Amino acid sequence: MYRERRKGVVDDAATDRVGGGTTAARRTVASRVDGTKVLADALRQLPVTLRFWDDSMVVARDDPDAPVVLIRDEQAIAHFLRAPNQLGLGRAWVSGALDVDGDLERVLGLRRRVSGLSLGPFWRARLAAAALRVAGPRALRRPPIPASEAAPAGRLHSMRRDRASVRHHYDVSNRFYELLLGPSLVYSCAYFADAADSLECAQERKLELICRKLRLQPGERLLDIGCGWGSLLLHAAEHHGVRGVGVTLSGAQAELARERIRAAGLADRVEVRVLDYRELGDGPFDKIASVGMYEHVGRSELDRYVEHVHTLLRPGGLFLNHGIARLRSAPPDGDTFISRYVFPDGELHPVTDVIGALEAAGLEVRDVESLREHYARTLRAWSRNLAEGRVRAVEDVGFQRERVWRLYMLGSALSFEAGEITVYQVLSARGGAPHGLPLARAAL
Repeated sequence: MYRERRKGVVDDAATDRVGGGTTAARRTVASRVDGTKVLADALRQLPVTLRFWDDSMVVARDDPDAPVVLIRDEQAIAHFLRAPNQLGLGRAWVSGALDVDGDLERVLGLRRRVSGLSLGPFWRARLAAAALRVAGPRALRRPPIPASEAAPAGRLHSMRRDRASVRHHYDVSNRFYELLLGPSLVYSCAYFADAADSLECAQERKLELICRKLRLQPGERLLDIGCGWGSLLLHAAEHHGVRGVGVTLSGAQAELARERIRAAGLADRVEVRVLDYRELGDGPFDKIASVGMYEHVGRSELDRYVEHVHTLLRPGGLFLNHGIARLRSAPPDGDTFISRYVFPDGELHPVTDVIGALEAAGLEVRDVESLREHYARTLRAWSRNLAEGRVRAVEDVGFQRERVWRLYMLGSALSFEAGEITVYQVLSARGGAPHGLPLARAAL
């Protein structure tokens, strides 16, 4: 069924022979698991080998070479018993009570095999009793919630709550984001021509792609909703001669964006405001871009978001919405690791929801492009940056947040590669005047 391996410890049978019996305190964790049927049966479903804090192991019956998951502390069990889903596992991972010996990607690649597991109250009670026998009372005590977990308060998608949620994600450390994203400081998927492209080259191509799709002309007024550290505004002003306004809810982002704008000598043409897009009223703008922002909007606010964009856009103006969308994955049921640790209150919708909202607001959809494979490559590049700079990342944002980002980026790359989620650029035009788009799509 299972077999137990211990490093440098006499096995239980030998102890029995020498000492005439073994107490639970002298037995390994793995042997106690194997002697508790309900827990052993539950663990038998997992396609991984488990190594416990005493170095004893429960080796998967069907795959002796299965990846090894480390349960470093009884609190890993406590987290899972209180939230027997990805949130409980995420808390254990972030705290360090749960870890992986070797390749994290190999473990994450098995996520579909355990995604259907579900524990009702009866089985949770039985597992709790088994955990008490195996790991003692510490496995049942309420473990501390990691400090990096978000706990948004107030009405969902109110301006106050959205501001707090966005700042949880972005007001961490500009130095950390420079390490993660590279010198371009572009926090959305790059656009690769081939596998040999560097991240910086592909990000430059993506910025130019957006500007070409928007048909930017010198002197035009460009609005960037969710402008990040100002990279699109800088590119558009320098290479296409526009006047730009960017809005962000992150004061840290705005501060660095303004420094970059001043350093480029573009302060007379580009400004960044710390402002909710719903508070913006000084239109019209010739062109509007929203890149990697609408995921924060929420389905309940999607129609209002698009309607407000319509009011800010001049007749004949173009709007490009670039955002992640659900493909075949179902909407999550309850809190997830990403909703608590990465994007509080973030929501993904099918691209049909976005297209429907655009059409209902009077914006004509002109072009839709999927960039799914590009985002997987981008996340791989960011993951390499983090791995190479891990020591500095921990110095900047702490042990927990580095682990959040390591898990989030690698898991997201796998989700894009598997076609569970995707990302679209949707280009639309407001009626009432010529939009100026070319007849042939190749010109975009």
